[in-house]
Amino acid sequence: MAYASLLSLNQTLEQILHLDDQTEQHHIFMRSLHEKVSFLLSFLDVSSPQNSDKLRDLEGGIRAAAYEAEYIIESSMSNQIVSESGSHDYRTEPHMSNQIVLEWDQKFERLQKIIQELNSISDEVVKMRERNEIQVLLPSNSLPAASSKSRSTNKSATVGLDRELMEIKKLLTKPHSELEVVSIVGMGGVGKTTVAKLIYNDSLIANHFDVRAWVVVSQDYPDQEVLKGLLNSLRGTNHESGEESIEKLAENVSKILKDKRYLIVMDDVRDIEQLNRVKSFFPDNNNGSWIILTTRISEVAKRASHLYEMRYLNVQESRNLVHKMVFGEEHCPRKLKKIGNKIAWQCRGLPLLLVLIGGLLYKSEKTVSYWHYVLSNISVITDGKFFILDSVSFIYSQLPHHLRACFLYMGVLPEDYEIRRSKLTKLWVANRFIKPDRSKSLEEVAEEYLKDLVDRNLILVREWSYSGEIKTCSIHDILREFCLMKAEEEKFSLDVEYLPEVHDNLRQVSILTDLKNQIPRLALTHDRDLRIRSVTFFFRNSPNDIHFITNFRLLRVLDALTIRFEEFPVEIVELVNLRYIALTCWMKHRFPASIAKLCNLETLIINPGKFRSIFNTSFLPPEIWKMSRLRHLLFVRSYLPYPTDALKGETFVPLENLQTLGNVINFRWTKEVLDMMPNLKKLVISYEHDGRTEWSSYFFDNFVHLHQLEVLKCFFFAKCYIKYQDPLPVNFAFPQKLKRLTLSGCRISWENMTVVGSLSNLEVLKLKFHAFEGPEWELNKGEFCRLKLLLIHMTDLQLWRVNETHLPSLQRLSLRYCYNLVWIPSAIGDIPTLEEIELYECSTSLVTSAQIIQEEQERLGNDGFQVVLKVKDTDISS
Repeated sequence: MAYASLLSLNQTLEQILHLDDQTEQHHIFMRSLHEKVSFLLSFLDVSSPQNSDKLRDLEGGIRAAAYEAEYIIESSMSNQIVSESGSHDYRTEPHMSNQIVLEWDQKFERLQKIIQELNSISDEVVKMRERNEIQVLLPSNSLPAASSKSRSTNKSATVGLDRELMEIKKLLTKPHSELEVVSIVGMGGVGKTTVAKLIYNDSLIANHFDVRAWVVVSQDYPDQEVLKGLLNSLRGTNHESGEESIEKLAENVSKILKDKRYLIVMDDVRDIEQLNRVKSFFPDNNNGSWIILTTRISEVAKRASHLYEMRYLNVQESRNLVHKMVFGEEHCPRKLKKIGNKIAWQCRGLPLLLVLIGGLLYKSEKTVSYWHYVLSNISVITDGKFFILDSVSFIYSQLPHHLRACFLYMGVLPEDYEIRRSKLTKLWVANRFIKPDRSKSLEEVAEEYLKDLVDRNLILVREWSYSGEIKTCSIHDILREFCLMKAEEEKFSLDVEYLPEVHDNLRQVSILTDLKNQIPRLALTHDRDLRIRSVTFFFRNSPNDIHFITNFRLLRVLDALTIRFEEFPVEIVELVNLRYIALTCWMKHRFPASIAKLCNLETLIINPGKFRSIFNTSFLPPEIWKMSRLRHLLFVRSYLPYPTDALKGETFVPLENLQTLGNVINFRWTKEVLDMMPNLKKLVISYEHDGRTEWSSYFFDNFVHLHQLEVLKCFFFAKCYIKYQDPLPVNFAFPQKLKRLTLSGCRISWENMTVVGSLSNLEVLKLKFHAFEGPEWELNKGEFCRLKLLLIHMTDLQLWRVNETHLPSLQRLSLRYCYNLVWIPSAIGDIPTLEEIELYECSTSLVTSAQIIQEEQERLGNDGFQVVLKVKDTDISS
C-alpha cells in the first residue's frame, strides 16, 4: 500500500498548494513535502515488479510515513472546517486558509520528522539505483490494457472441459420426469462454477428449459437471501423484496416455477441442511426439471442423484489453456515454448492457477529471462489451497503498484458479491486509488485499471453490456481470501465478521454482520483517534447501531445502502472529509442546508429502497450549487433548484466536475445551466405534464449542447387528471456523442425518428410507453449504424418496414406489450450480428413470426441465436 498511501497524500498536498494567502514558510514546507512524495511516486511507477523483495522494507516505511503525514494534515483541516459555521469553503475564503496555516504551524515538528524519514528513504533508493540493485521498467514494456469484450472472451474457459460439458448437457436433456439433482464437486479453483456457467448459458440448454435461475449460496448465506437471489434471477431484475418472510418468498418462487420445466443452479453450496431446506421450496412438476449444485464439500455432493467430480487438467490441456490465455489464436514464439510448457506443468493442472499465470504472462514481458523468473516463483507445494495462495502472493507482487490497492479493495466485498462497474470505479476514485491524468477523467482512468485487472484474470466479469462494456464484476473466493490476508498484513482493511484487533492505520472497514454485540469494540472510546477512511455496510443493521461512524473524523466513504434511514442522518455532515455517501432513506423532508459543509463531497447516492414511490421525492437545497467538487448526484426522484432562482445573487460556482445527474424533475435546460455543467456524461430526467406548461419552456433543444453527454434517459408523464399529454416538440435534439438513449412517453411521430437514427455513436435505444406513435415506421438508409440493442415497450405500431442493411450491428431486439404489431420483418433474421429476439406480452402473430425467424436460423446452422418468450415474470426460450 506504499503507492496508494503516497498517491492519496500527493492529492491532499496538491489541494493545499492551491490555497491562496499561505505564508511563504508554509508554502515552502508543503512544496518540499510534495517534491519528496512526487519523487517516490515516480520511482514506484517505473520500478520493475522483480524488485518486490528488495523494496519490501522500504515500502513499509513509505506507507507508515505517508499515512502519518496525511493524518496530521487532514485532521488539522477537518478540525478547522468543523470549528467554523459550516457554510464556509476553505478553498474560496482566504481568512479560513490563514487559520488553517496557523494550526498547521503547531504540527510542523511532526511533519519535519516525516520529511526526514522520506529523505532517508529517497537517499536509499538513489543508492540502490547507483548499485544497479533496482531494475527500472522501460517504456516499451508497459503494456496497455485490452479494452474490448472480445479480448477477454477469447481467453477460452472451455479448454479441457469439453467431455464434462457434453456429458452433463446430455444428462440434463435426457427424457425423464421427476425433479433430479446433479452435483459438480471439487476443490476451490478447479473450475466448478465455470462448468456450471457454460452449461447454464448453452443455447441447447436455454432452449430445453422453460425457466432458468442462478443463485449463489456460499458460506453463511441465510435462506431468505438465497430466495431473494432466486427471485431476482427468475424475474431478470434486481427486485426490492423488502422484509418479506421466508414463507412469502418461497411462495413466490414456487408460483413462478409451477408447471414449468426449470433449471436451477445453486452455486457454492456448503451446508446439507440448507440444501434440503431450499430444495423443498421447488415444486416437482414431473416434467424433467433439474437442480445443479456446485460444492467443494463431498458430503454435500453425495446428496445429489448424479455426481461429477472435477478433475485436474492433464499436461496437454494445461499447455493449451496457458497458450490461449497468453496468445489467443496467435502462435507462441519458438524461444518461449519450452519454458512455457514448464510453467504450465508447474501449475499442477489447476485451472484457476493456470488462468492467473496466463494473465500474468499476457500482461508482462515476452522474454525468456522473465518467464524463467516466473517459473522459479510458482509454488511447488502440492496442498491445493495453500499452493494457490502462495502462487497468488507472487502474482500480486508482479502487479504494477497503481493496481494493488484496487485489487485488494475487492476483499472488502462479501464472498461471491457482484458489484456494478460504475459503483466500483466511483469507490476507487473516492478512496484516492486513482492517479490523475490530465487528458482523462478519474473515472476513465479507473475503468482502465479495471480492464487491466480483468485482463490479468484477477477480477471476473459477471455481465457485459451490449455496448461491450463491463457491467458487473466479482472476485473468486480464493482471491478474496488472499486479499483479506494481504490487506490485514498491510494494515489496509478490516472484515468486521472476524473482528481482529483494530489498529491506528486501519483504512477500510467492511461490515458483514449484525453490530449489536460489536459496537463497543468498533466505537471504542472518543479519545482513541481512529484513522478509518471507508466504511461499507453489507448487513441490514439498524440506524441506531451506527452512531459510532461519527468517531471516524477522517472518513471518506460511507456506503450504507443496506440500512434504511427514516430521514437523512444530519450528524454525518460533520464528517467534512467525506467524498462518497450512499444511503437508503425516506426523503420526506428537504436535504439540510448544512450538507454544504461536506465541501469535499464527490458522490451522493440516495436510494428509496422499500419507500420507492412517487411521494418519495428529494428536495435538494440551494447550497448544492456551492459544492464544486460534486461528480455524481444520483436519486430516484429529486427537485434540483434552478441556480439563479435558488441562490438569489449569492455566490455559486460551475459544477465543472459533475458527470452524473439523475433523476431530476421538471428542470429547465437553459444556456445558463449548460454552462454550469459542461462535463455532464449521464443524465436522467423526468417531466410531469400539467396540461398548461409549454414544453418549449424546458429548452429540450439545448440538449444538443451537452457535448460530453453519453447516456440520456428522458421520462414524460401526464398528471393523473390528464388522459393524454401533448407530444414533445419536433425540435427535440441530441448530442452526437450519445451512446445510450431511453425515451418514455414522448408521443413523437415515427416520421421524426431520424433525429435519433442519425446519432452515429448510438448503441442502445429504449423506447417506452409510446415514446413514438403512429401505425407505421419505415427506417431510412444509413441510420442506426452502431445500434446493438433496440427495445420497444408499449406502442401502437402496426407495420414496421426494415431490411438487413438498416440495423447492421443489432444484437438484441426486445418487443414488449406490442399488441398491435402483427409481424417482425423477416429481414431482421438476416442481420448477421443478431443474437436474440425477446418478446413479452405480444400478439400471437408476432410470436409466430419470431419463431419462423428462429427456424430459419437453425436451418442455416446459427445455433447461437434464440427467441425468448417472456410471460408474467417467467421466460420460455423457444
